Amino acid sequence: MAYYSDELIEEVRSRNDIVDVISGYVRLTKKGSTYFGLCPFHNEKTGSFSVSPNKQMYYCFGCGAGGNVFTFLMQYENFSFPEAMEALAERAGIELPKQEMSAQAKKEADKRQILLEINKAAGKYYYMLLRSEHGKQAYEYFKKRELSDATMQKFGLGYSDKYSDDLYRYLRKLGYDDAILKESGLVSIDEVRGGHDKFWNRAMFPIMDVHNKVIGFGGRVMGDGEPKYLNSPETKVFDKSRNLYALNFARQTKKPQMLLCEGYMDVIALHQAGFDNAVASLGTAFTSGHASLLKRYTKEVYLTFDSDGAGIKAALRAIPILKEVGLTAKVINMKPYKDPDEFIKALGAEEYQKRIDAAENSFMFEIRILEQKYDMKDPEGKTAFQTEVAKKLLDFTTELERNNYMEAVADKYHMSFEALRNLVNQLGTQGGLVKERTPLKSGLNEKKHKKEDGMKQSQKLLLTWLIEYDNLYDKIKDIITPEDFTEDIFRKVAELLYEQKKSGTVNPAQIISLFAEEEEQREVAELFHARIHEVDSAAERDKALKETILRVKDNSISYRSAHLEPTDMQGLQQLVADKRTLQNMEKMHISID
Repeated sequence: MAYYSDELIEEVRSRNDIVDVISGYVRLTKKGSTYFGLCPFHNEKTGSFSVSPNKQMYYCFGCGAGGNVFTFLMQYENFSFPEAMEALAERAGIELPKQEMSAQAKKEADKRQILLEINKAAGKYYYMLLRSEHGKQAYEYFKKRELSDATMQKFGLGYSDKYSDDLYRYLRKLGYDDAILKESGLVSIDEVRGGHDKFWNRAMFPIMDVHNKVIGFGGRVMGDGEPKYLNSPETKVFDKSRNLYALNFARQTKKPQMLLCEGYMDVIALHQAGFDNAVASLGTAFTSGHASLLKRYTKEVYLTFDSDGAGIKAALRAIPILKEVGLTAKVINMKPYKDPDEFIKALGAEEYQKRIDAAENSFMFEIRILEQKYDMKDPEGKTAFQTEVAKKLLDFTTELERNNYMEAVADKYHMSFEALRNLVNQLGTQGGLVKERTPLKSGLNEKKHKKEDGMKQSQKLLLTWLIEYDNLYDKIKDIITPEDFTEDIFRKVAELLYEQKKSGTVNPAQIISLFAEEEEQREVAELFHARIHEVDSAAERDKALKETILRVKDNSISYRSAHLEPTDMQGLQQLVADKRTLQNMEKMHISID
């Protein structure tokens, strides 16, 4: 992996206008000097996602996601920084320097890149074994499941050998050491057995990210071993909650919806039958991370889970998660068959398409399953069912949508619309029966929603003002210095910003590039996007500015007093001078204009 100079990083960043790049993913509308749209990282109905061409930064006032053009690709596309750098360099027509990696450099290079290399090598090895004499049983298994050679090739299907250290020995020959192999999740190392494979004697399913890079594997045992299906553990490149099987293919579909399955074979069977919009979660329960990922590519998700009890439970768990991020969910009925693979083998693709066309509204599916818990011939059971339905109808926040669903429910279950509406209204006004909906975990800046420390907010506000108003720096540079920002990251940002101000070129997006961690980049973006409350007059604005400066300076003095060494005479003299400055500032008039 290549390492790039700050100058080259800045050239690539500056040649990719952030509005142009983000417009490829999010519909933006210009308001004043800033563009706004619906945030791609959380569900919202009013656009709080802002993109500033002046700052070359984006920031969401709802969830706190923010950064520059590199951060956006890293967050949206799940790129590493080198991958974002390569994508943006190619977009701008910039040729990046190629560097050959020595054995020593390989050890020192980005671990994520090496793990991707190991997975790619393992995938090729498993692929080769399937087509050798060793993989005959697995090949026959795939053929028995009616997979064509073309399908096997498309999905990179393979075989892990019966020898439990086969892949380990192969990867060692390629030069990878035990430490990195252990981190890959493909190999276990212990003192008794040495290196041995995670997968052996299994039909192998490579798992790829949306950019066709192998990040993990699923394996089905050949014979009677347990567990029947085994998946790679989570690693630096394999996050089960941020990836879906076959999304690398499905993201390019022209179909209006995504088909969400339970297993790898269901997905492969659907793709082979022409349904290139099928995906599955990776041996784990469906999460809000999966739902957010799907939202990037579609507005509708059709659940095509097994028609047994476990499949119904999985569908009932997935529906609210999909709704929470703003996706429409429907449920495909595959009876009398268990899963899509069985259905297509028995009736074919055309009949399956009919089932897609007739998919059931997710709310009506939930009600139908709920009905099965009650004896509808017994008045008490019927009343209890209707009460539970009324409670569920309260989840619809708009009156129009709620009325439409009440009509559908009343019609299907032969209920009086007026009686149902009265029951819904009655429950809605009773305390304790209507639960407040708890937001599902988005994984993005949840601490953002906690009550913010007032002093941190004052420091953020001052940094935002320094960016927004060009002439403010000259007025306060002798009063407020970077050392007055008491939070570590605030102080680092202030130092960089003051350096840029001295040079006469302010470049907030470049400051973000100087921070390595994605979380730090989001935090820096937040520092430049503190909410500036609208005021009626310039006098009120100047008053707010002065109060903020006084708070920041007073806090700085208190902080340094508490941390001052008794022998630090220079520090003590500075504190005395700063206290005098603070007293004088109270009499000063500081204006932004």
